[in-house]
Amino acid sequence: MLEEAEEIGRRVRRARLRLGMPQADLATALGKSQGWVSKMERGQIELDRVGLLNAIAAELHVHPNDLIGRPFNSSPTANQWQVAASSIMRELRRYDLTPVFEGTPRSSSQLWQEATRLHRLRDAAANVAIMQILPDLFREARALAEVSTGHEREEAFAIYAVCCKFAHTAAHALGHPELIAMSCERAAWSAGLSGDSVMPAVTDWMRVWDMWATADWADAINLSDKAIRTVQRDYDRGDPLAVRAWGSLQLRAAVSAARAGSKAEAKERIGHAKVAAKRVAQQTGAPTYDRHSLTFSPGNVHIHAISVALELGEQGEALTINRRTEPGLIEALPKSRQGHHHMDLARAWLWDGNRDKALSELERAERIAPQLIRNHPIARSTLRSIVYAERTATREKLRHMSDRFHLDG
Repeated sequence: MLEEAEEIGRRVRRARLRLGMPQADLATALGKSQGWVSKMERGQIELDRVGLLNAIAAELHVHPNDLIGRPFNSSPTANQWQVAASSIMRELRRYDLTPVFEGTPRSSSQLWQEATRLHRLRDAAANVAIMQILPDLFREARALAEVSTGHEREEAFAIYAVCCKFAHTAAHALGHPELIAMSCERAAWSAGLSGDSVMPAVTDWMRVWDMWATADWADAINLSDKAIRTVQRDYDRGDPLAVRAWGSLQLRAAVSAARAGSKAEAKERIGHAKVAAKRVAQQTGAPTYDRHSLTFSPGNVHIHAISVALELGEQGEALTINRRTEPGLIEALPKSRQGHHHMDLARAWLWDGNRDKALSELERAERIAPQLIRNHPIARSTLRSIVYAERTATREKLRHMSDRFHLDG
């Protein structure tokens, strides 16, 4: 794992030299010292914030995955998801051609039931399984749109758009930049044909995520606000799906502001999201089917508040928020969100100087969502930092003990 940190540093150095950029120039662009850049390129400093990693990649005009070597090397079995990803790419490329589908496609209500299965897999962070299901579902949704009219045709395109969102989420988790970009584009296309007034805002929510890769923080906030305006009227009248989208977009804006270093705006956006989450919690009657798969809730707002604090370098604030959070709010979240939450807590405890608690939280995150955590660059960075610190501490203990035993004498 320590060799992985050194290789990341070497990739940064190669990308910098390819541009003819001195270390001092990169340091100035990042607001760091030249010594910091030098240590980072030697693998002695971890890129333990997504915002920092993305900012470096943006300055070097590469994708963040190019610097961290993602998708990470694993066994042939674990890499089988890339076969499914290629099949999804094929379907997305031929989006405006007659679909290759034998027989009669199922109705939109039946396909929404199939999408519910994807929701459960997403909640469990089973991204490989999602990839394997999507090619057939894309084909069938597109076939339904081809043979139907009116509302049924619009629903077929809504299902196609939601499939794009699932592909987008899984591709982010596993590290497939091309699929990320194409699924986002096709989601916008199908959302416009869906007749769903909230769906275009959901596709903008996806685009904001993609803007983070190039550290376009201001654009990410502006796009969030553009999308918020499109659902504002429905939000004001209390439409449940619009409230979820509005709150989710505020969380996107909060993270964007934190990565831009704008603490006041980040906190303000979290405050807006809390208001929306309270409205969700107060809704009565039958539960609203979350057809857009946004999983917006009070618990999700709390874990975003912790992520925002960490992006601002405030691990003490992150741990305080966690202490004040009702455990039930977190336990009610999907495993995918719980795993991310405990990964963040591991980072917070590590920065706070408690490696034992950091490792405990990281282990818990892996137990909850193993596929997500093993493929997440921040989890790997946190584990590398723990391993390095433990090795350093052990060497120091052995050196002192060696001196006491006079082993060099």
